[in-house]
Amino acid sequence: MTYTTNQISQRFFSAPYIFKYVHNLRPVLIPALAQQELNIVYFFSLTARPLLLKFSAVTISKLGNGWIYIILALVAYCYAGNRSLPIIFLGIINALTLHLLYPKIKKIFRRRRPFIVDIKLPSLLNTLDDHSFPSGHAMTLTGVLTPIVIAWPSVSYSALALIVSMAWSRIATAHHFPSDVIAGITMGLCVAYPLSSYVFPLIY
Repeated sequence: MTYTTNQISQRFFSAPYIFKYVHNLRPVLIPALAQQELNIVYFFSLTARPLLLKFSAVTISKLGNGWIYIILALVAYCYAGNRSLPIIFLGIINALTLHLLYPKIKKIFRRRRPFIVDIKLPSLLNTLDDHSFPSGHAMTLTGVLTPIVIAWPSVSYSALALIVSMAWSRIATAHHFPSDVIAGITMGLCVAYPLSSYVFPLIY
């Protein structure tokens, strides 16, 4: 029996067929992807073996627990004075909004951290909670930096450098998989950018 091009397209590219195909691949695909992510964590972990880089990874991660936001607020105020206050306020609103969603998502996925999945990976510092998806550090930093970049586009590269540094530190300390960090950044942008874009013209 021969098929026309249209029949082949309808059969093999229909939603039910694609869903069934992807579903059947899950037992093979998910472990393979998980192993690839673990390999990336191994590589990042090795970058934090030298003493100076280990210190940097730990320090950046600890700053992400809260201190970095105080520093950012002080820098913004020194740069723009009282004009920075609406931006600081918007950053706080973004962070609070994200942290209303964040615990619920972590409880849904309950993904174990890399150093728990593989005990050969060293955890370089204590964790704030047991689950890794998404990265709260990457999420919060992205959410706070978003209104800053909207207000002052000239700091975009500095903001990107901060996010990349935080992403590296979270993987290098074996606290997160790359997809955790990507999800955190994406979540931060998806919440903070629309909110900041809407509120910013009203308050600044």
